[in-house]
Amino acid sequence: MSYREEKRADQTAAREADREDRRLELQTKLEAERLRAEEKRADAEAKAEREAKAAEAKRRQEQADRKAGDAKKAAKKAAAAAKRARQVRWLKANPATLFVAFVMVASIVPAVVSQVAALSDAKVDVLLAALLAAMLEGGAWAVTFMGKHAEDAGRETRKYRIATWATASAAAAVNFWHGLEAYSAHPWVAVVLGGSSLFAIYIWDMKTHGSHGPTRAERREAKARKAHEQARRKDHKEIAQQADRLKSAMPFGAISDEQAFAAAWRIHKGAEPGLSAELYATATNAVLSLGAAFELGEHVRPELLETGLQAARLNPFPELAPTAGSQAGIGNPAPQTPAQKPVAGRSDEELEQLLPDALAAAAQLVAEGKQISATGLAKKLQIRREDALRLRDRVIEERTIRAA
Repeated sequence: MSYREEKRADQTAAREADREDRRLELQTKLEAERLRAEEKRADAEAKAEREAKAAEAKRRQEQADRKAGDAKKAAKKAAAAAKRARQVRWLKANPATLFVAFVMVASIVPAVVSQVAALSDAKVDVLLAALLAAMLEGGAWAVTFMGKHAEDAGRETRKYRIATWATASAAAAVNFWHGLEAYSAHPWVAVVLGGSSLFAIYIWDMKTHGSHGPTRAERREAKARKAHEQARRKDHKEIAQQADRLKSAMPFGAISDEQAFAAAWRIHKGAEPGLSAELYATATNAVLSLGAAFELGEHVRPELLETGLQAARLNPFPELAPTAGSQAGIGNPAPQTPAQKPVAGRSDEELEQLLPDALAAAAQLVAEGKQISATGLAKKLQIRREDALRLRDRVIEERTIRAA
C-alpha cells in the first residue's frame, strides 16, 4: 500500500472513530437525559403520592373531627333532652310540691313586707327593720329545716316543730298587731296578715308529714288487729300472760307476738292454737252420738234414715252439707286453702326493680350533702316509708359492695 493510500485509510479510520465517539457521546447524553427524565417522573409520582396521602389523611381527620363534633352535639342534645325529661317527670310526679312552693312564696313575701312596714312605722331604721323581719320569718324556717334534717337522720323532731310554731306565732302576732293599727277600718286584713306567717309553715308541715301517714286500709287493719289483741287477752288471759313472760325471757326480738302466743297455747293446752283437749273430747262425743243416732234409726225407723239421706242429696246448699268423716272437725275433711293475708307494701321483686332508681336517688342525696335515709328515698322515689326502709338497706349494701 502506498503512502497516500495509508494516509487515506488513516483519515478514514479517524473519521470512523470520530463518528463512533460522537455516537457514543450522543448515546450517553440520551441515556443521561432518559435517566434524568425517569428520576424526575419518579420524583413527581412520589410527590403526587405524598400529596395524595396527605390529602387523604386530612380528609380522614376532618371526617373524624366532624364525627366527634356531631357526637358531642348529640351528647349535649341527649343530656338536655334527658334533663328536660327529668324535669317533666318531676313536674308530673310532684305537682303538689310545685304549688306548695308557689303558695309558700306568696305567703312569706307579704309576711316579711308587713313586718318591715310595722317596724318602719315604729321609727325603726329600714335596714334594721329588714334584718329584724328576716330574723322572725327566717328563724321559723331555720328551725323548720333543722327539724327536717333531724327527721331525715331518724331523730326526734318534736322540739323542732314546737320551736317552729312558737317562732311563727311570734311573727304572726307582729303582723296581726300591725294590721290592726294600719287597717283599723278593716280588721279582717289583720287576720290575713297574721295568717301569712302561719300559712306557709302549715302548708310545709302538711307536705312533709301529712302525705306519709297510713292509708285507710292500713288504719282499718291496725284497728282490727288491736281489737283482735284485746279479744285475745280477754278470752285467753292466762295464755296471753304466759306469752308475755316468754317474750321477756327471750332475747329482744327473738320471737314475735304470734310465735309467743302459739308456744304459750301449746304449753297450756297441749295442742295447736285454737284446739284443746276439751274441744277434741266434745268433737269425739258428738261423732259417737251421731253414730249412735244412725244406728238407732237403722234398727228402729229405717225409713227415717232413707228420708234423711234423700234430703241431703236434695239440699239446695250442698256446701253446707257435712261429709262422712268430717263431723265436728274429726277425720279427714276436704283441704281448705286459707285466705292469704294481703302483704302490705311492695314485694322483694318490685323493690329489686327500684334498686337502680334508688341508687341514683342516693347519689343525689349524697351530692346534696344529705344522709341516705328512708325519708329521703321515699320522697325521691314517691314510695311508702316502710318500703323505703327496706330499700335503704339494699342501697347501703350495694354501695358498700361497689366501694369494695
